[in-house]
Amino acid sequence: MRHFIVASLVFTASSVPTAHAAKVTVVGLFPGKAVVVIDGAAPRTISVGQKTPEGVLLVSTTSDRALLEINGRKETLEIGQHFASPSGSGPSRVAIAPDSQGHHWIIGQVNGRSTRFLVDTGATTVTLPASVARAAGIDYLKGERGAVQTANGVAAAFRTRADTVSIGDITLYQVDAVVLESGLDSALLGMSFLSRTEMTRDGANLVLTKRF
Repeated sequence: MRHFIVASLVFTASSVPTAHAAKVTVVGLFPGKAVVVIDGAAPRTISVGQKTPEGVLLVSTTSDRALLEINGRKETLEIGQHFASPSGSGPSRVAIAPDSQGHHWIIGQVNGRSTRFLVDTGATTVTLPASVARAAGIDYLKGERGAVQTANGVAAAFRTRADTVSIGDITLYQVDAVVLESGLDSALLGMSFLSRTEMTRDGANLVLTKRF
């Protein structure tokens, strides 16, 4: 079996979700309630089960994130995370706000299974913890085995491919990925996804626009 070596992964940080008709930011969380800013208006508190006139429904909350349904699409936002919808007929796009440390995190899906991504332009491919790969139904053990240098040392890695990776309204198919059996806590949104988008800045936000 051929082996490969992946250059050390750069654990930078990144991002936040989006959707279809409004700009939504979660600015506070309480048991059963969330404080949100919608389309730049004043912050308002909504309760679980409550739907705003703009079509934002609070589905559930935890201590650090809110599950919202925005115009019929479910989005998970942490405090400070931002959701921005693309314009109606234009290309699919996602605006990702930084967290308090300047990192960009976003909740996405791998083969339809939800996972939290750190946007990392230093990672050659989308990089997944083994637990995420298994949950997404990826039989990574059939992939090409190699090694990756992580912050915790060398870890076994497997080159594979995800059927779909979705971030907000952007869904890409047959995305190259590497699965790590140890040393990785969160999935990395690497260049096998990012290179198929146009990356621009809108203030502090990172904007991804689907190219192909």
